Amino acid sequence: MFSLVSLIIVARLFYIQVIDSSYKISAASNVLRRQINYPARGLVYDRNHKLIVYNQAAYDVLVTPREMKQFDTMQFCRIAGVEKTELVSEIKKARAYSLYKPYPVIKQLSSHRYAVLQEQLFKYPGFYIQARTLRQYPATIASHILGYVGEVDQKKIDEDRYYESGDYIGKTGIEQAYENELRGVKGISYMMVDVHNRVKGSFENGKMDTSAVIGKNLISTLHADLQAYGERLLAGKVGSIVAIEPSTGEIMILASSPTFDPGMFVGRDRTKNYATLLNDPLKPMLNRAITSSYPPGSTFKLANAIIGLEEGLLGPEVRYSCAGPRSAPIKCTHNHESPLALESAIRESCNSYFFQAFRATINKYRNAEEGFEAWRSHLLDLGIGQRIGGDLFAESAGNVPKTTYYDRFFGKSHWNVMTIRSLSIGQGELLLTPLQLANMVSIIANKGYYIAPHMVRSIQELDKSEKPLAFEKHVTSADPYIFYTIANGMEKVVESGTARSAAKVDGIAICGKTGTVQNPHGAAHSAFVAFAPKDDPKIAICVYVENGVWGARYAAPIASLIIEKYLNDSISPKRKPLEATMLSSDLISAMHLTGGD
Repeated sequence: MFSLVSLIIVARLFYIQVIDSSYKISAASNVLRRQINYPARGLVYDRNHKLIVYNQAAYDVLVTPREMKQFDTMQFCRIAGVEKTELVSEIKKARAYSLYKPYPVIKQLSSHRYAVLQEQLFKYPGFYIQARTLRQYPATIASHILGYVGEVDQKKIDEDRYYESGDYIGKTGIEQAYENELRGVKGISYMMVDVHNRVKGSFENGKMDTSAVIGKNLISTLHADLQAYGERLLAGKVGSIVAIEPSTGEIMILASSPTFDPGMFVGRDRTKNYATLLNDPLKPMLNRAITSSYPPGSTFKLANAIIGLEEGLLGPEVRYSCAGPRSAPIKCTHNHESPLALESAIRESCNSYFFQAFRATINKYRNAEEGFEAWRSHLLDLGIGQRIGGDLFAESAGNVPKTTYYDRFFGKSHWNVMTIRSLSIGQGELLLTPLQLANMVSIIANKGYYIAPHMVRSIQELDKSEKPLAFEKHVTSADPYIFYTIANGMEKVVESGTARSAAKVDGIAICGKTGTVQNPHGAAHSAFVAFAPKDDPKIAICVYVENGVWGARYAAPIASLIIEKYLNDSISPKRKPLEATMLSSDLISAMHLTGGD
């Protein structure tokens, strides 16, 4: 019996110590540390391969509560540069999270603090340092399009087992849209640790370790220099700029003002900075280019022109009269030739003409509801009233009301074209994003199609080869021929119409449309859409400036300067005074001084 029992014990010990390696690790857990190796996050370049986002080393201090012993908290806090109350609070969270799993109690420690603490860490059992990388930015531009990285929340941890508490994840912009490509793959190392919490080497020569795989780099569609120029022109104003390469749908500029330094979300002050930005009444974190919806004003007359031509109701032979400011039921802003055809109506931005064209569209059908649905269907075909797609997660759909909205408001069959006449000039219930307006102009430039606007051109594989991304091409139902007529009218806007003094550039055929948008809370908004050159479009743009008074005051000059800068690489001496005026204009301070909205 004694021999039998001895044999069983020896066999069991042999199984535990030799065969069952997982049990072996568990038994040795008091001297083993599972250490996550965070991969470097992928880099981001602009369309010209200019680096716009890179990484810098940083360090987190983690604690495993069951390994922790009493220690001098004041001395520890002095070394780490944190408040005692903050450390105590984080240790409580660590205990609540797990006694056996490491938990980050100090995040994003600087290299200097890390060097000092690392030498003294043996005094603090249970604490160890985890290396990781943080985002850095060579230039303080494109904060809204690049986005930022923040700590993962519990909801995401529950959804995706890749993440653990303390991991970082893309929260907005490119960082969020391409999180899976940028994050890479975490590695794991099992380290031997002595009683003084000092690493003595890898466990079993690293047989169980896995290597981290760095994230993939992204080649964005952004034009960094043009983006910086656009942001300078928007400084002191509330508004946005969207510039697209029409033939590809690539977004070259996506600027929103006021903006912020993307580096504010890096380092130990990120939480305080986030609160500051969140509570700013000017809402600098709001991406006005894709999430803010505005009445489009007269820029929308281009959409109504497309619809009228598609419905066969407009053309060179179709003219409507206008009595200028005496026109009814919608008065025009100024006197001009009358009667006038479509190209002249676009040039003069004639309210009366576009109301009559809108009325003809609605009245073509049996009743207002049916005519309105046909009109609305055309807008959806133009990417208006819905999310366009691409890779912009936070994109707003804007608002093109449905017949049910008017049925509820006025009663079934109790509304008609007169009730909704404001839609003919881009007012009323109609709301569009600057992105949708820029996309609408891209359709005109492309003679009837658009590719979903997007922020990333290609993904750079680990071997440095590039994998181009493909985005949906949408061909509208409109005959390509009709866009030539609209482009002719837009060219006249710049050459001799409402934007002649604000947007004309020698040597560049710009096709544009101004918009002065009624605003019940203060001065009218300034809007301008354009593409250039006319015969070989390279850029389509929308500029929207809140409280900018009228379309040719701020939006048109800013758009024309960007077009000139992009196509000519510089601003001509003749237009330098205009550039200086746009760069120095400060509408925000002016609004505060006058008490305006």
